[in-house]
Amino acid sequence: MEKVEHETCPMCQAKTLTLIEDEQDIPYFGKIFIFSMNCSACKYRVSDVEAEQMKDPCRIEFTVENSKDLNVRIVRSSEGTIKIPSLKMSVEPGVGAEGFVSNVEGVLQRFKKILEAERDTADEDDVRKKAKNLLKKLWKVECGDEPLKIVIEDPSGNSAIVSEKAVLSQLKGSKKKE
Repeated sequence: MEKVEHETCPMCQAKTLTLIEDEQDIPYFGKIFIFSMNCSACKYRVSDVEAEQMKDPCRIEFTVENSKDLNVRIVRSSEGTIKIPSLKMSVEPGVGAEGFVSNVEGVLQRFKKILEAERDTADEDDVRKKAKNLLKKLWKVECGDEPLKIVIEDPSGNSAIVSEKAVLSQLKGSKKKE
């Protein structure tokens, strides 16, 4: 049930802002609402994901062990942090953070884009070399030759890794929602 509206952009004031609201039912997680704003004039963009039901703050761990695991669904709210500990990389919430629904492969592609940019634009040789090595590691993961742990921490509880192999726990240092 996608709902689309057109509004005035808060950044450029043109009436070219498209608001989209959609809902999806994610197996074993429940109904989610996806919100996005996109201005065709200035390219301003915001999106987020919210669960229909209140969720407790959570930490989810998932280890990619084979190429089939690349298809596992991932829901990330704008408050969720995605970490790949072995790469020492993370995507933190903050200004411009976007919620999304994707799969493991899509999340790895996001990290690959960051590493490719470092490899191609860094001034220091050691930074370029490190980026190349991390890209090789991601390639091995995508081929199913090397395991990789993905961790999501979300104080809103609106993130998920939808797999029986995902390990869900309460986010340390957080209080349960009242």
